[in-house]
Amino acid sequence: MTRRLAEVAKKVGVSEATVSRVLNGKPGVSEATRQAVLSALDVLGYERPTQLRGERARLVGLVLPELQNPIFPAFGEVIGGALAQLGLTPVLCTQTKGGVSEADYVALLLQQQVSGVVFAGGLYAQADAPHDHYRLLADRNIPVVLVNAAIGHLGFPGVSCDDAVAVEQAWRHLASLGHERIGLVLGPSDHVPSARKLAAARAIAGELPDEFVARAMFSIEGGHAAAVKLIERGVTGFICASDPLALGVVRAARRKGLDVPSRISVVGYDDSALMNCTEPPLTTVRQPIESMGKAVVELLNAQIGGRSVPADELLFEPELVVRGSTAQAPRG
Repeated sequence: MTRRLAEVAKKVGVSEATVSRVLNGKPGVSEATRQAVLSALDVLGYERPTQLRGERARLVGLVLPELQNPIFPAFGEVIGGALAQLGLTPVLCTQTKGGVSEADYVALLLQQQVSGVVFAGGLYAQADAPHDHYRLLADRNIPVVLVNAAIGHLGFPGVSCDDAVAVEQAWRHLASLGHERIGLVLGPSDHVPSARKLAAARAIAGELPDEFVARAMFSIEGGHAAAVKLIERGVTGFICASDPLALGVVRAARRKGLDVPSRISVVGYDDSALMNCTEPPLTTVRQPIESMGKAVVELLNAQIGGRSVPADELLFEPELVVRGSTAQAPRG
């Protein structure tokens, strides 16, 4: 018990006597300090006293599919910072191959009596993936916000970048450069944002041959493999569903002896960290991460505070950032 008091007091920056008053339900402690002590108790892995277990912790699960793609740490940083300003402690849950699953993380977060959960990429973005753990959160009335996709029947609010606008910006840019054979490198067929991008491309193009659309896992290697096929089919302008996919396209073009951008033009998606430092610097469609992240936290905090939030998907407009990976289409 003494060790627990000392660790919690050190974590919060208060005296052991203050921690003891909180744990024993004694008066004379501000609500902010009380919540900070309870959050520290949760973070350090100590059980709350019986009389305090009915309250939800001031913890928020932040579930990310990976950290290799820089866009996810970027979202994590913005969302985590905004949560901290509200006195909420983010708990980062990152999936790894063969590691803890998203459903396992949800079970763990429920055990910790979290105040809410933010999913920034995950199985909810795959139409054919299991969604039972999301229903579990809905059944327990846990506040949830989804980023860049939605599950309509569960009533979770969402914050997304407008995929249709992103593709329209990229397509019109390549078309203005004279590219007529424009191809798409997308995620798996059940990936919701990729499906939205494909629908938008078909609406713009009028007719988009299936052979100009390639599916890949979200990685440089996936982009490389997809690009090899599309280059062989004569595609000169590439619109990619992520920046790592776009970097894979650049690599594939170079290995075929084709210069980027004089022979092959490439547009990424996200404008994640260091894309202005690649060779050539990557033309990409920027997600407004700062604005989106703040909106996520506002929606979550409103739910935590007991306010009703529409089960809508807020769409944020992206911005085309033109750099050195796109140029006039090759002649002949």
